[in-house]
Amino acid sequence: MFFPFRTLSTARCRIDPLRAEDAEELWAITDESVTAKVHFLPDPFTLSDARALIAGCSKHDCFLAVRDRRLGHLLGVIGAHRQAGRRIEIGYWFAATARGRGLATESLRAATGLIAQRFPTCRLVAECHPENGPSRALLERIGFASSGAAGKRPGRQLFSQAVSAMRIDVC
Repeated sequence: MFFPFRTLSTARCRIDPLRAEDAEELWAITDESVTAKVHFLPDPFTLSDARALIAGCSKHDCFLAVRDRRLGHLLGVIGAHRQAGRRIEIGYWFAATARGRGLATESLRAATGLIAQRFPTCRLVAECHPENGPSRALLERIGFASSGAAGKRPGRQLFSQAVSAMRIDVC
């Protein structure tokens, strides 16, 4: 697994790689509101699908659990996927009960900040449907901007993390 840490903590969240014992909670939070938007998730998403996703983490793909820092409940998932051309694609989904509370912003800001720090020559990217207002706003809050280019997936737009003055991308 390429992801650069074992555990990251924020004010309200703990972020660490998904583990086999997370399968039931992953299955529970991955409902139709998620599978309708995340292209690679089957609908319905089954417990077997949850186990396969967790087992599929590799040196190029990592799925991170976003947990409630106090209680340890699974709130969401952040995917980090190494791509050709020194790019790392970020994706995410959160339980319906975790939405609208700033948890995605908090956890994604922390995770993408650490990824950018650990992989300074990589560009962080994400794809989003232009009409998905909440996801687009989230990406903008954590420092991503639309590139204006179409994403690889139909109907999606490519977003890229803005390069800060403290970071230099080497081509």
